Amino acid sequence: MESTKPYLIRAIHEWCSDSGFTPYLAVTVDSMTRVPREFVKAGKIVLNVGLEATNQLMLGNEEISFQARFGGRAMTVNVPIARVSGIFAKENGEGMAFEVTETLAVEDSANSLTDSSSDASSVTTTPSTESPDGRNSASPSAQKPPGKPGRPVLTRVK
Repeated sequence: MESTKPYLIRAIHEWCSDSGFTPYLAVTVDSMTRVPREFVKAGKIVLNVGLEATNQLMLGNEEISFQARFGGRAMTVNVPIARVSGIFAKENGEGMAFEVTETLAVEDSANSLTDSSSDASSVTTTPSTESPDGRNSASPSAQKPPGKPGRPVLTRVK
């Protein structure tokens, strides 16, 4: 089953644009995330993804990519959808937060894809047990078994 996360990101982005708001994307950075590292603080970055601030913006199902200027220097940005922790309007803080999932290394994904008995949800991501405010949301014994998607968590971002 395909994730609803990229569809919700596109919907909030469209709502922000239609309402005259500036959409901001909160991202938890890892080795698969291509962003200007000098702007990353505590492993996180917030990006302006408004149409005026980006060039060639692509809100895909697997990643978000665009070109933007950082400190006067043009750069291409690539963010895996799994690393997006939220999208919100700068002006009023309304938006949606998401659970951040770990991205697998390319060779791990390739090996898992050749195994016909592997579950598709275990190939793509592993859910994080940390809530957006940094607290553990569940003890290890209370976690869901691998391959079973948990309930979506909806948090209002202010």
